[in-house]
Amino acid sequence: MTAVAGTTWNRADVRAMRRALQAAARGPLVDPNPRVGAVIADAAGSVVGVGWHRGSGTRHAEVDALAKAGERARGGTAYVTLEPCDHVGRTGPCSRALIDAGLARVVYAQVDPNPKAAGGARTLAAAGLRVDAGLFEADAAALNAAWSAAMELGRPVVTWKFAASLDGRSAAADGTSQWITGAAARSDVHARRALCGAIVVGTGTVLADDPRLTVRDAAGRLQGAQPLRVVVGHRDLPAGARVLDEAAPTVQLRTHDPAAVLADLHGRGIRQVWLEGGPRVAAAFLRAGLVDEVLAYVAPVLLGSGPTAVGDLGVGTLAAAYRLDLTDADVLGSAEAGFDVRVRLRPRVRRAGERPVGDAHLTGRSQEAS
Repeated sequence: MTAVAGTTWNRADVRAMRRALQAAARGPLVDPNPRVGAVIADAAGSVVGVGWHRGSGTRHAEVDALAKAGERARGGTAYVTLEPCDHVGRTGPCSRALIDAGLARVVYAQVDPNPKAAGGARTLAAAGLRVDAGLFEADAAALNAAWSAAMELGRPVVTWKFAASLDGRSAAADGTSQWITGAAARSDVHARRALCGAIVVGTGTVLADDPRLTVRDAAGRLQGAQPLRVVVGHRDLPAGARVLDEAAPTVQLRTHDPAAVLADLHGRGIRQVWLEGGPRVAAAFLRAGLVDEVLAYVAPVLLGSGPTAVGDLGVGTLAAAYRLDLTDADVLGSAEAGFDVRVRLRPRVRRAGERPVGDAHLTGRSQEAS
């Protein structure tokens, strides 16, 4: 732990914030709002209320904890994993609720990166409460990594996922692509899909592969809340396309502009996007500088021909190559079922003043999208 601005944390502070972090972890991971936990201690230091945010539209963690504490909160301390909000949305500002409850002190872990909600600490201090920040800040930020990044970027975080042969082919010459990778890799994909608010593909993927774009178990059964299915492009979709079934919500965005796609989704409360489109949609997002992470599933297979995993990036020479940094690599599978390699990478930060090299049409085949 690192004390902020000279703050010295005592054992009661540490215990209470740990309990607030545990409460925060009970909230939904995929939601327009962050996961937040709160603990209220009375003037003697005894915990009298524990609360957490249960998702968009429900009461915030501080209000939840205050409801349980009642009058025992007066003169006490609130421990909150995120700076109390200072704006009116679906609910009122938590800063005002804490003031009205008669608290003497507020301790929070992470500064709120959302410009619309930030400022609660100033309001609390102006009302005469003691405000301390930074206790378990890194732990609190880790609870909402994608949400925090989306707030700072002003758009959803984008993970581009693809599956390919060892020579970079997403399908064979005849168009067949299921399955390049094995069952373990596909199971891993579904587990990671479930952590995102939306799955994005182009119209070409839907027309070519008729994918379901849902989160399923090994037996094909739907699992949990489903991400929003997003189809990008101008072409009409067949009435019988599987992305139009009742398994999950679907929206078609009739544009070829990746920035416009992300702006629309951000407005819908989507904080993390799973990009599964074909080589052209991938190239469009890469060229626009709108891919934050690349997740590649590479099979020990050689095809020699067929569609590549990514389309034209406008690279004419090796010096202009689109370079990425390796985050980690893991082997998935078994000797009996076969192995694949999952490689996670992050695009390198562009040089100062360097601009994305353009745009591309969002069409083309998927990489084992289903």
